[in-house]
Amino acid sequence: MRPNAHQYFSLKDERAKISAIMFRSSFAKVKFQPEEGMKVLVVGRISLYEATGNYQIYVEKMEPDGVGALYQAYEQLKKKLAAEGLFSAPKRALPLFPQRIAVITSRSGAVIKDIMTTVRRRYPIAQLVLFPALVQGESAATDIVEKIHSVERTGNFDTLIIGRGGGSIEDLWPFNEEMVARAIFDCPIPIISSVGHETDTTIADLVADVRAATPTAAAELAVPVLSDELLKINQIKLRLYQAFKSELKIKRQQLAKLQSSYVFQQPERLYEGYLQKLDYFDKRAEQAVQAIFTQNERQLTRILARLRNVAPIESVRLNEKRVEYLQERLCKAGTAVLEQKQQHVKTAIVSLDMLSPLKIMARGFSYVSQDKQVIKSVKQIAPKQEIDIHFADGTASAEIKKIKEEQNNG
Repeated sequence: MRPNAHQYFSLKDERAKISAIMFRSSFAKVKFQPEEGMKVLVVGRISLYEATGNYQIYVEKMEPDGVGALYQAYEQLKKKLAAEGLFSAPKRALPLFPQRIAVITSRSGAVIKDIMTTVRRRYPIAQLVLFPALVQGESAATDIVEKIHSVERTGNFDTLIIGRGGGSIEDLWPFNEEMVARAIFDCPIPIISSVGHETDTTIADLVADVRAATPTAAAELAVPVLSDELLKINQIKLRLYQAFKSELKIKRQQLAKLQSSYVFQQPERLYEGYLQKLDYFDKRAEQAVQAIFTQNERQLTRILARLRNVAPIESVRLNEKRVEYLQERLCKAGTAVLEQKQQHVKTAIVSLDMLSPLKIMARGFSYVSQDKQVIKSVKQIAPKQEIDIHFADGTASAEIKKIKEEQNNG
């Protein structure tokens, strides 16, 4: 069945069957989910549907047969959320020493008074912040969810307590709504649920991180006893002092034992052996240096004797004279080669000069050009064309009057 639509179904028993319709406004008040085959008790009115001539019942109220509607809805939602893992998910641990605690409950109920009294008595340094909410009625579930979101938006809270006093299942029903259960599950702050009496168990109790039987128990779970914690700190301080004192005593005994040892009484005994070793190695080093010096001296004597036998001074003198002779020959040969090359260069210059066009033009020859192009044939010119005639000492411009082409009889 779709919850936001009119419901069309049939009611039947062992002997008869009748069509039924339940309008959306009436179906929205049903707390459980009707299922096929479920026995129900309905209240409505019988009417005749003229189009088909059949009788039908307009259902205005529906309850499970033998079980209350709210209890049926509670079991269905409990089964659904358990299948999704909301109950078996890992629970968040409560902080040992909370600084700020948020409380969602009625402003005027006894719950907030019990929590305040218990926290003030056990752990007065904690700060309580009340988020007043409706805890009974049709709009209570929406208000509780909004207050949970307000706690999340405010932030810096260590623990959240959600609670109300006892009552019937109808009074506690806002804490069995699915939206409240999911808001508690999604909240990142550890939540203590204290709804109803010890015998009452709501969906909120099952989803919360910790369930408390009463508001006083919720406050006791949320905070430690400050005097007990101070006593524990003093006990730890005393044990730490005693342990430090015992350790200091042991260290002092070890220090006294070390101070009485021969190392501190006669410290020279500590390095007597090292002094003997130092003398031994000093003598060995002196002997080794002397042996090396003697060996090098003998080797130098042998080398000097070999040098005297070879007489390298005479050999050096002969080689010097030979070098002087070779240098003189090299200079003469270089001079002769240089003179020969200079003569070759002069001859080449004379030959080039004889072949130069300037020399030929000096004997009365010239050449003709047009636009810087040398004219080699009369076929390259035409009458009235301007040409340049180049002489050895200058250039003259002329105009072609007549062209006479000579016949080649060869």
